[in-house]
Amino acid sequence: MLETQPASLEITFRQRLINRYLIVLLIDLIILNLFVEYWDRMTIDSFSIALLTAFVMQILLRFTMLIEHKIGGVIAGKNIKGGKFIRGFVAWAILFGSKFLILYIIDIAFGDKVEFSTIPFIIMLFTMLIFEALAERFVKNAWFRGGKQDKTV
Repeated sequence: MLETQPASLEITFRQRLINRYLIVLLIDLIILNLFVEYWDRMTIDSFSIALLTAFVMQILLRFTMLIEHKIGGVIAGKNIKGGKFIRGFVAWAILFGSKFLILYIIDIAFGDKVEFSTIPFIIMLFTMLIFEALAERFVKNAWFRGGKQDKTV
């Protein structure tokens, strides 16, 4: 006897969050492995190390963006002359400078199993962020049609 499924299922916030980070992690893993494969200044010993590296990078990138948004919000909340410029500069400094911290943390965490040169690493991270944004836009367009949320699966 066949079970009937409900006509629609509501997607919860938690499910959407898990979906988003699973997609982003897979995008990061693909880009990381492509850079390792085609750029000789980047090496990773194994696929499992690449997966762990992508996971650590994703956590550190989200943490960096959280800090940047919090500091940016504080700057935006103050009535400072040239506040937009200061906020933009501080955001750039945090986002760019954090790449060196991420590189250092990956070096500590994985040692000789992961070798990145600085410039290829920064290019790879920005490539990841671009593709993550494209994926997020694609998913939003799939879930939101005509300004209304499509809750059917």
